[in-house]
Amino acid sequence: MNAAAMNIGPLQRDDASGLSFRLRTPVPAHPRSCIVLLHGVGGDETNFAPLAGEFPDDTLVVLARGPLTLGPGQFGWFHVAFSATGPAIVEAEANESRLMLARLLAQLQATHGIAAERTIIAGFSQGGIMSAGVALTMPQSVAGFGVLSGRILPEIKPHVASREQLGHLRAFIAHGTHDNKLPVAWAQRSNDWLDELGVARESHLYPIGHAVSGPMQADFLQWVRSIVSVSGSARPQVS
Repeated sequence: MNAAAMNIGPLQRDDASGLSFRLRTPVPAHPRSCIVLLHGVGGDETNFAPLAGEFPDDTLVVLARGPLTLGPGQFGWFHVAFSATGPAIVEAEANESRLMLARLLAQLQATHGIAAERTIIAGFSQGGIMSAGVALTMPQSVAGFGVLSGRILPEIKPHVASREQLGHLRAFIAHGTHDNKLPVAWAQRSNDWLDELGVARESHLYPIGHAVSGPMQADFLQWVRSIVSVSGSARPQVS
């Protein structure tokens, strides 16, 4: 796609984290909130460009690119293989990407003067996996996280923060009942774990496969509004 046509700026590299990203343009001079959106495996940062254009003008919208090159124009956050027993990940890569994202968040917040209380991280599939990983292990970085057709990695359990540290977090879990890539049971596991951790959550199921549907978008919209309403309403639409 033509990023410029979607009001998405050029690809930049953050030296602190080593990650590349694009910003929705024009970039607000004094942003009041920050939304970081993460693509799924095999995608790239422009996948969420249509959504980026729908946030309020005072929101810093960040489209991050996974650090692993999987093919021409295809990127990821960690390698994963799917089998009859479920997905098997390269845990070291997932862990490194999680730390890189935390450094990116810190750099963006420092550069643009945005509080963690006004920051949300969310993504589709592997992007949602990474969003949950960052928020649950480093909750001081964000106010909330969204998992769209993703899951929460069991591998992060040793790094998850305490209930007290997670007390302010809010989560959005959305999943398709016909998902043949990440079966819907993963959504229930995420819900159960978040309940155990005491993390406030909103959860929805949809009659779709491994995708983001219109109803999922609408529910995500309402959730985002509930988080950033103090700094303006958000109107995301994912295509």
